[in-house]
Amino acid sequence: MTSFIVRRILVSVLILIAASFIMYMLAAYSGDPLKDLRGSNAPNIDQLIAARTAALHLDVPPPARWFIWIGGAAGCLIPFANTCNLGLSVTNASVTSLLPAAMASTVQLVTVALVVAVLLGVVVGIATALRQHSGFDFSITFISFFLFSLPSFLIAVLLKEFVAIGFNNFLQKDPRIGIGALIAIAVVSGLIWQVFIGGDLRRRLTVFAVSAVATGGVLGFLSATNWFVNPGLGPIGIVLLIAATVAATVGVLAGLRSRRSLLIGSAVGALGVISYFALQGVLQNPSLGLVIGLALVAILVGCLVGYAFGGYDRGQAMRIGAIVAFFSGAFVLLDRFMQAWPSYVNHPRINGRPIATVGSETPGFTGDFWQVSLDSFTHLLLPTIALLLISFAGYTRYARAGLLEVMNQDYIRTARAKGLPERVVIVRHALRNMLIPIATLVATDVGALLGGAVITESVFAIPGMGQLFNASLKRVDLNPIMGYFLVIASMAILFNFLADLAYAALDPRVRVK
Repeated sequence: MTSFIVRRILVSVLILIAASFIMYMLAAYSGDPLKDLRGSNAPNIDQLIAARTAALHLDVPPPARWFIWIGGAAGCLIPFANTCNLGLSVTNASVTSLLPAAMASTVQLVTVALVVAVLLGVVVGIATALRQHSGFDFSITFISFFLFSLPSFLIAVLLKEFVAIGFNNFLQKDPRIGIGALIAIAVVSGLIWQVFIGGDLRRRLTVFAVSAVATGGVLGFLSATNWFVNPGLGPIGIVLLIAATVAATVGVLAGLRSRRSLLIGSAVGALGVISYFALQGVLQNPSLGLVIGLALVAILVGCLVGYAFGGYDRGQAMRIGAIVAFFSGAFVLLDRFMQAWPSYVNHPRINGRPIATVGSETPGFTGDFWQVSLDSFTHLLLPTIALLLISFAGYTRYARAGLLEVMNQDYIRTARAKGLPERVVIVRHALRNMLIPIATLVATDVGALLGGAVITESVFAIPGMGQLFNASLKRVDLNPIMGYFLVIASMAILFNFLADLAYAALDPRVRVK
């Protein structure tokens, strides 16, 4: 393992050096960084040109200039060197000061999109593979190809028009759903669910009726109680959501017939309900560190409950306890965010239109932890959805194809012949091997997304890595371009290396040598 890591590091360094030279030459010969000054009418234009030439070493040929850049960049990759120097931009700003702010905006944007896309895509892909050639499978396949074929700028524009502007107008005029719209939404919901569930005609009609009535009833209740203006889960909502989480978690991991697992999940869920009442004062205006600390404590308590009462299968019990604890805490936080929604919407800087279409924050906005977090959420909601929809399509197809291939292997047939339940065959035998191609895809996507969604960031005016690269490329600002390259190339190499290690963890047949 040690020799493998050393070899990979040495090869990665050589690849990074060679790629940086090629990138530097392409960028250096792509245009003139003095073009804006040559067309200027400033009286001191000669002094400005001379100053920029000296600051950026433009009097040195590009191949020799690359050695100057690589000497400063080497300090950025050596731990504790404290000699990182990526040069200056054409505006005399240090590149090392530009990159952290751009990276923070990009990481904030893509993290949620990537995590949700992977989880949702894998779950939906598994469901379609298990119901191959069903109405649900055909529907998800159609939706996946449709989303995959849509250009990102079109998704962004549609989200701006129909989600942001439409929802803001809905809140400002009269946040109630009319009878006609309510019936139409209920009918569409029924049609969608009957396609997903499938079955014979009787089953489809039953699913259509139940889902249409349920959708219409819930939306009618929310509209009548003015929930869109004053949202909240409340104790009843918290209890129902935690109970559903317990049932789903235990059903997937252990089966609802496992009384021990059901009791463990119920005990952790009960602690979550108690915490809803106990933490109201603590969560009045917390810090981010306190929220993260409470989340870690909740997961730890869930693991301890599972370990204490797990019996012969403590590992599974701890997973059930941790998952239920995590989602119970998430529901408590979600309710607290909902309680802060009215004060955020009525803030003078928001003026009743909370869903933003540009930027990563509202200029001049001040408030408590919940209001500031809601401001970040409403600004990142649309670009996150845009990235999520595109990534979701790819993960769904990979997960479906991977599981179908694994389910035809000999060891799966052997597990079934031994009489193992289908849930155990899928979760414990097929799932891990199915995740191997997903690990490769995630590693590639992390590097690409950290590079910034150039189009999405441009449409939503988010000052991330993509915007930095795009603006620098237009004005032939070489040092920010190379700073962008250094970050993206390093992340791509790192996550591909982690993917190689993940293969051995997912499949014991794979050995890293």
